[in-house]
Amino acid sequence: MAFIQCDFYSDVLGLSSSMYVILPQNAQSQIGMTSKATQTKHKTLYLLHGLSDDHTIWLRRTSIERYVASLGLAVVMPAVNRSFYSNMASGGGDYWTFISEELPALARSFFPLSDRREDNFVAGLSMGGYGAFKLALNKPEQYAAAASLSGALDISSFENHAPADFKRIFGSAEAANALPNDLFLAAQTLKESGQPIPSLYQYCGTEDFLYDANVKFRGHAQELGLPLTYVEAPGDHQWSYWDEYIQHVLEWLPLGE
Repeated sequence: MAFIQCDFYSDVLGLSSSMYVILPQNAQSQIGMTSKATQTKHKTLYLLHGLSDDHTIWLRRTSIERYVASLGLAVVMPAVNRSFYSNMASGGGDYWTFISEELPALARSFFPLSDRREDNFVAGLSMGGYGAFKLALNKPEQYAAAASLSGALDISSFENHAPADFKRIFGSAEAANALPNDLFLAAQTLKESGQPIPSLYQYCGTEDFLYDANVKFRGHAQELGLPLTYVEAPGDHQWSYWDEYIQHVLEWLPLGE
């Protein structure tokens, strides 16, 4: 595998930003690893961080590089600060426009990444789980599948949990409850649009403080008939579970040959 730290200037954010990128590599002699790469543009997983973390966290807290080595899958891990993958009401940056439009274009200009819908996936934990479903439900033409691990999927519960962050990010309940921010509305709008719906994978621990929000979203998705794989198990909000379940997500992704 090739690991790259990429620092770049974002026109959308008006500042320098960073991402970590894992690229597939054909290698026969890496000790303890089987590597795979294709001769074409790479299938890509955009892997999103949580509220208290940054683009380095998945490499520091999991073995994601080892997990994807045999899959021929590129992984793009961007930094979005404490933005909830949203255009900030406080003027702190248009992170939704950045993550949904600018980042994929920049990543593909730097690296040989496929732009085909069937080759692109997104996953994340906590705030990043929200970001993953936000991208999939609002940009279904870009992603074939999305996974949320312990996702903050109900913005109304986030308002109750962190009112200062909520106001800084969304400004008002009205803005949070509108597209693209409200995942419940985004799911319903997508279903009614008749567009292809990305496959969804949702995990949450039964002792997680976000469990009720996850159960609520599961019910909504099932009522709409969305293609949702839902998994729950004993556990709370910590990396031992996310390290385990990102491996399940990789097994679930429709990677094909």
